[in-house]
Amino acid sequence: MGPVARSGVRPGARPVVRPGPGGPAASPAAPDRLAALAAELRALPPSCGPVRLVAVDGHAGSGKTTFAARLAAALGGAPVVHLDDLATHAEPFGWTERLRGQVLEPLAAGRDAEYEVYDWTLRRFAGTAAVPLAPVVLVEGVGAGRRAVRPELARLVWMELDAAAARRRGEQRDGPGLAEFWAGWALAESAHFAADPSRPHAGTLVDGVTGRIAPGTVGEPSTMPLTCDVVRK
Repeated sequence: MGPVARSGVRPGARPVVRPGPGGPAASPAAPDRLAALAAELRALPPSCGPVRLVAVDGHAGSGKTTFAARLAAALGGAPVVHLDDLATHAEPFGWTERLRGQVLEPLAAGRDAEYEVYDWTLRRFAGTAAVPLAPVVLVEGVGAGRRAVRPELARLVWMELDAAAARRRGEQRDGPGLAEFWAGWALAESAHFAADPSRPHAGTLVDGVTGRIAPGTVGEPSTMPLTCDVVRK
């Protein structure tokens, strides 16, 4: 069993209400920049069949789900695939083949997709989620920009919040009952990003606290200091 097998709920897994304590700023900053990003994504060449697949990645607790929801709305209701639905207690990062077989392959063939949803309380897959074919489809979750998925991505968005700060936010949000779970999850996440980092491949950076899109990652000269090289998609 993986490190998340000790609890019935994964840290930050849906249906946690977001933003919770310590979550992203409630008022999204610079909506014009969000609209500009949405327009830029729609104009990208398709990357997965007719779909522009966009990943929203970052540490657990960095605001991925909140930002993905805002971006989906700016895109006119783009479908969002939540990787918390595909991960399991036994395989927190073992969802690649489920994502590929149930989501990416149907979309690449120009068809609607549907994937099985893991229930973190029942500890089994229960129910399904539909992913209608759309010009832009979002995939959000830790590791969404992993090596195995990047060839199908039109853009990788990274939430800028370091692991320690994201973990503090997540622990505050989820409460003391999941403290042991967070400790195990932090080890698994650290090992994943050490072996397969996403941030160096990001084309768009988003502040995990404010939700602001960094200048220079949506058609503007960059003023944001980076801690590593970022390749614009």
